[in-house]
Amino acid sequence: MASNQTPVNLTEKKEIKLTKENELRFEVEEKEKVTVELRSGLAEMFGTELMKGRVYSFYSGAKVAIYTWHGCVLELTGKPEVEYTAKETPMTFYLNIHGVLEQMREAAASIGDRGPVVMVVGPGDVGKSTLCRLLCNYAVRRQRTPLYIDLDVGQGAISVPGTMAMSVIERTAEVEGGFSDAGPLIYHFGSDSPGSNPNLYHLIMEKMASAMKAKFDADVKVKTSGVVINTCGWVSGLGYKALLYAAEVFEVNVVLVLDQERLYNELSRDLPKLPDSRTNKSNLDVVFVPKSGGVVVRSKEFRAHARDSKIREYFYGTPLKGVNSTFYPHSFDVPFTSLKLFKIGGPAIPLSCLPIGMKSEDSQTKVTPVTAIHQLRKHQLLSISFASVADKALASETNIQGIICVTETDVDRGMLTVLSPQPKPLPLDYVILTSDVQFLDAD
Repeated sequence: MASNQTPVNLTEKKEIKLTKENELRFEVEEKEKVTVELRSGLAEMFGTELMKGRVYSFYSGAKVAIYTWHGCVLELTGKPEVEYTAKETPMTFYLNIHGVLEQMREAAASIGDRGPVVMVVGPGDVGKSTLCRLLCNYAVRRQRTPLYIDLDVGQGAISVPGTMAMSVIERTAEVEGGFSDAGPLIYHFGSDSPGSNPNLYHLIMEKMASAMKAKFDADVKVKTSGVVINTCGWVSGLGYKALLYAAEVFEVNVVLVLDQERLYNELSRDLPKLPDSRTNKSNLDVVFVPKSGGVVVRSKEFRAHARDSKIREYFYGTPLKGVNSTFYPHSFDVPFTSLKLFKIGGPAIPLSCLPIGMKSEDSQTKVTPVTAIHQLRKHQLLSISFASVADKALASETNIQGIICVTETDVDRGMLTVLSPQPKPLPLDYVILTSDVQFLDAD
């Protein structure tokens, strides 16, 4: 979308007056801090309303967009890397999408049926997570409690990289942070790339779909509020097949395609062939959605930094935002032999080496024990499962209860030093799954 962009580096307080349907966008550079205060009028950030008179702080790497429907006055303090006002945005389009979804929720509530199941798709760096956040926030502001499902194992909004998660959204996201992380359902994948194990990726989606339906049966308000599903930016080859499979298992009836017309045309061609299991009729709309002009392509280094920051936030909280957001993780030694360590998946096995009737791809979802301490790497993340036996540790069987990080391995003593959100001892009765995701703890 076109916009009026006049980059300005700020060194002191600045009053910014936005007329109706304008948006202030800015980015915070490395080791800087920028604050914003709403002085008058009404404004929101990704669907969350700003409180008048409250100072909001944003730190290194933050990309902020504050929108006003009716006009407002903001006070901005600090030195953004870039700052400008956009007069043309897709916000009206997004609001219309919310309006249609709300009509679907009202119709569902009138008969106790399931609300809309919305899947947001598109290549990387087009604003999928932001649109999901906005739609969830708007739903909550209408007293809904949508289920948010995040299938992005690399840049997920709910949990750390290498996992897939779902959470009921009962309140709007914090302006400076995100949605509450209380009580999410998290599944171990073990990599920040879905292409590393497509079969496991499909199995987790099946389990999450089952959990979604169970939540619908238990809570009619969540059922009628519907679902918002975020996907990763893998949209070609096996990634495209994963999108089709997600639409099938979650029984999606609205697909929002951000920015890419080719993907929109392909999904429009292929998805209507998937029938609604309740009516056996096609009941799916594919909608092309423009991306915001504020979305920028992130470098490989920035993505890696974002993943690392998400893991750091899991262990240490967000100290820059105040004492109440600071965590103090525990570091302690654990005997390697006391742990039930397993890995899901392995290299493909030639057909000639497989037992009769076994498929090569079955090795991708096989649970194998980790028998030697040298098989673990320093800085490796481990997931503590709710399963007590290996057969139930497969992602299609159970979710996880937490994450720990291996900070040291002592082969001679047979000891691991781990970083844990909880004090020792670890719950040794449960299976622990290894991950390819690493975190360098510099604190």
